[in-house]
Amino acid sequence: MISFDDLVHRVRANDPDADTDLLRRAYEFSALEHAGQTRRSGEKYITHPLEVAALVAGMRLDDVAIAASLLHDVVEDTLTTIEHVRDLFGAEVAHVVEGVTKISSIPFSSSDEERQAENFRKMLLAMVDDVRVILVKLADRLHNMRTLGHLKEERRIKIAQETLDIYAPIANRLGMSKLKNELEELAFRHLDPAAFERLKAWAEERRRATEQTVAQLKDTLEAKLRDAHVPALTLEGRIKRLFSIREKLRRQKIGLDEVYDLIALRVITPTVHDCYATLGIIHQTWAPVPGRFKDFVAMPRPNGYQSLHTSVVSDRGFAFEVQIRTERMHQVAEEGIAAHWKYKEGRVGAHPDEKYFRWLRQLLETEKDARDPSDFIHSLKLDLYPEEVYAFTPKGEVKALPRGATPVDFAYAIHTDVGHTCVGARVNRRMVPLRTQLGSGDIVEVVTAAGRTPSRDWLNFVVTARARQKIKHFIHAEEKVRAVELGRRLLDKEIRRLDLNARTLLAPEELGRAAAELGVSKADDLCASIGYGKLSARRVLARLAPAGALRDRTNGRPPEVIPERVPPPPGPDAIKTSGCDDLLVFRAGCCNPIRGEPIVGYVTRGKGVSVHASTCPNVVNLLYHPERRIDVAWDTAGDDPGEFTVRLTIQVQDRRGMLADVTTRIADMNTNIRRVEADVNDTRRGLISVTMDVDDLKHLQRVIKDVRAVPGVIDVKRVLRQP
Repeated sequence: MISFDDLVHRVRANDPDADTDLLRRAYEFSALEHAGQTRRSGEKYITHPLEVAALVAGMRLDDVAIAASLLHDVVEDTLTTIEHVRDLFGAEVAHVVEGVTKISSIPFSSSDEERQAENFRKMLLAMVDDVRVILVKLADRLHNMRTLGHLKEERRIKIAQETLDIYAPIANRLGMSKLKNELEELAFRHLDPAAFERLKAWAEERRRATEQTVAQLKDTLEAKLRDAHVPALTLEGRIKRLFSIREKLRRQKIGLDEVYDLIALRVITPTVHDCYATLGIIHQTWAPVPGRFKDFVAMPRPNGYQSLHTSVVSDRGFAFEVQIRTERMHQVAEEGIAAHWKYKEGRVGAHPDEKYFRWLRQLLETEKDARDPSDFIHSLKLDLYPEEVYAFTPKGEVKALPRGATPVDFAYAIHTDVGHTCVGARVNRRMVPLRTQLGSGDIVEVVTAAGRTPSRDWLNFVVTARARQKIKHFIHAEEKVRAVELGRRLLDKEIRRLDLNARTLLAPEELGRAAAELGVSKADDLCASIGYGKLSARRVLARLAPAGALRDRTNGRPPEVIPERVPPPPGPDAIKTSGCDDLLVFRAGCCNPIRGEPIVGYVTRGKGVSVHASTCPNVVNLLYHPERRIDVAWDTAGDDPGEFTVRLTIQVQDRRGMLADVTTRIADMNTNIRRVEADVNDTRRGLISVTMDVDDLKHLQRVIKDVRAVPGVIDVKRVLRQP
């Protein structure tokens, strides 16, 4: 067991200026809070924080991280609060302790889905903004794995699987291969003890027989290279790890006799030329295994990995692998974070995460060169996954969502019916508004109620395409049902008003025939068009009733005008609509479109067609109701196109004669001025409001251009609201 004095000695070896007073206070506080607590091994609990702190010190992290390591369990396992830790040790130490505590408290669902584990790993990295949190947690997990044998079997298996699925890959991503290797070996030992012992016995049998052979192979190769005057910076031998052997057997579906790289040599040379020279000497010395040579120098892996790989047969008849690379290639292969984790996890090609890990690789390289760890710590802030958040269901399943996602997005990510019937949400056991933005690590419980339906307001804050699509689809379906019912009532009302036979005219085959004639697919769509206001009941009835029947019923008089369907008045505001000549058409007051502007039409409830400028912010409503959109265009067939009333606000300098200059310039453009207002503020700036008549958009643009040319005019803006 490590003592506190041993810990201080290790810390000072890395950083003579470390704040050992902070560490002593953290140690004494932790020992006091954990007093009376023991681990399953029977040791005092304080041994665990000390061992974790020693591992963190071995990573050459700063005294803040080491102090947090000593305190990392006090909030979770004692009555101490994070606020108390913050008061005693400062905000930075408390931040790391809180992050480790949060990670320890989140549930992990053991799932066979690789995507589930990947989401969990991303979630862990996304929910922290300081690398030290993850590093302290990895050290905590490593010491727990070293002492895992004292737990019951069920608990051991759960922790080992979680380590293999989550923490070993995270260590791999951070370039911490030594820690990752030990986590994998320990997890393998507990998850499949029988297979572990079999492989261990098999490897030990060969290790005893081959250790001397490895030394002989190294001596032989060194002599051959020396005789050929080929320099080698490093020549080392290794024996493959048990977990790697197991994974290779499982992945490639081969037997132990086909594992050629149990023993391996690695040669580090100064140049690429020396790599190929070394390869030639190796193949001259030992017979190569056919099909086992790979040239990743000339043809690098997509992740940038470069090395020469060959398998050869020794004089004693066993195969072994040799890797040959330059020092730079070795650095990229062993320490390059993006290349390392992508290669080991079988990824190829570009990946969105790569830019983050390339930065982290440079960060860790800086750490190795830093004499003073405190200089390095200032660079430890990060957010590896800024575009996503990872939230939990109460059962521990991780859902990946875009940044800004809400409980409604979460509900639809679970199931459409859950989203439709959502009435509330608990985030981390507290009720929150449905528009609350979720954060990584949040546990979200969706509250549902039978019979409840989506609200149109949800479209204002949901961010996922799935939620938006499902909400809009439900709303459109509901509106169509209401439109069909309304259309049938309007049609039935018109039939009864004219004293026609409703049973005959509203027969399905008759409605289907009328729908086909009017270009509508089926009878329900025909009734919906009436309900939406796209077609009038009178127009549809003209297709249903026999020729002349309507005229006979009205004794030759013009038919009574249906109140909710008023034909558009003639004059300057006349706008043509596509296929709906009997609807009231009016210009929307929110944007006051004028002739020449691109326009869109929107069928309102009972008012007719509202015409908006295509740039109007309210046009976004058309995205939610595509069935209400209608094609409209300016009617320019008349001889007198008429005039449109608009209002301009003109910001000017306050000088004598300014109002007269502006109004004269407008009048010179053959423009009728209806109203003028002027005011001056304390900064000697004036504001002139002019209401006038223009022929069209081009006329307005000429007026604005000429007014801006008046000396002293600062800005001219059109007021869109109806003057």
